[in-house]
Amino acid sequence: MKKPELLVPASSLEVLKIAIAYGADAVYIGGEAFGLRAKAKNFSLKEMGEGIAFAHERGARVYVTANILAHNDDLAGVRTYFEELKEIKPDALIISDPGIFTIAREVCPEIEVHISTQANNTNYGTYRFWYGLGARRVVSARELSLKELKEIRRNIPKDMEMETFIHGAMCISYSGRCLLSNYFTGRDANRGACTHPCRWKYAVVEEKRPGEYLPVYENERGTYIFNSKDLCMIEHIPELMESGIDSFKIEGRMKTALYVATVARTYRKAIDDYLESQEKYQENLPWYREQITGCTYRQFTTGFFFGKPDETTQIYDNNTYVKEYTYLGIVGEGNTLGQYRIEQRNKFSVGEVLEVMKPGGENVAVTVRGIYNQEGEPMESAPHPKQILWVDLGQPLEAFDILRRQEEEEQEDER
Repeated sequence: MKKPELLVPASSLEVLKIAIAYGADAVYIGGEAFGLRAKAKNFSLKEMGEGIAFAHERGARVYVTANILAHNDDLAGVRTYFEELKEIKPDALIISDPGIFTIAREVCPEIEVHISTQANNTNYGTYRFWYGLGARRVVSARELSLKELKEIRRNIPKDMEMETFIHGAMCISYSGRCLLSNYFTGRDANRGACTHPCRWKYAVVEEKRPGEYLPVYENERGTYIFNSKDLCMIEHIPELMESGIDSFKIEGRMKTALYVATVARTYRKAIDDYLESQEKYQENLPWYREQITGCTYRQFTTGFFFGKPDETTQIYDNNTYVKEYTYLGIVGEGNTLGQYRIEQRNKFSVGEVLEVMKPGGENVAVTVRGIYNQEGEPMESAPHPKQILWVDLGQPLEAFDILRRQEEEEQEDER
């Protein structure tokens, strides 16, 4: 059985390194223009070059998104951008717009092109069309079932690759092509500026009775009728492996390092366990289920994989997500005093019991024995985000270990 690629998102150079350390075969990133996550931190060209070098040294690949639906005034800038990308040599460009695709083939034909899910890739005829133009990979629309994906696999060239989302947020609109954000706020989701109005609260008004809100009984204050649960296929690795999908894609290019590490590590182990033996995968299912909830999520669904979603795939009564762990920082280098450098992300204090999450799958409980500032002065707590600190946790750590704290299950509002 062919080993599928595990493709993981990264919002920054730091997160790219975490994704690869925690098991990604490939990472997809956005530059400062022409991607669909304009609100993400994204990468400068210098950071892209460093990230590509880091990945290639470790046998991983980097794909750059340029998947906006372009307007006329975008095209000149696209050409210049691709000329710059040509110099740093990403492994592929992710594109949805035929005009941008044409420019990419003219400017940097040596860089592979992958066709984004935004292009509405729902049938094998579409795959063959893009293959004929020189694309070697197509990202399937999220609206496809496993049965349809298998049929596509049977009807496309053997050297053509199929990439499919298997985990992460689901969009309310077909293949992510949404007009709600543009209508309500003037920020175009199809050009990278989505404000996520699908997570907002709505009520129903009848056409001839403006201003009169009709009762919606899921919640007396209104209903979150567009708010989908998150996709999660960790319990269905066997079906995914048997479908012929070449790349298992994780959604989340605006997520934290903790999210990326948690999801990458869990799917990495599940894939590897299944390839070793189906029995090992089945034995470890409880561990996968437990671990995949160690980052923020909205409740889980299997999306369209086993048929059309029904009323159980939406969350009608709130727009919050579940948070079981707080992200505290990533471990860097150590010193001779047994202290390790971190850039703090949330408050923690001396004496607290925390957890160290390791790339190999271990989660180690530790007690904070000491916190020191850059001058070596002791501190009782670390209250300010982005502080550079040195911490003593009483045992040796390694680069890319993640420090986190388990919480009572919390609900956090997305707005």
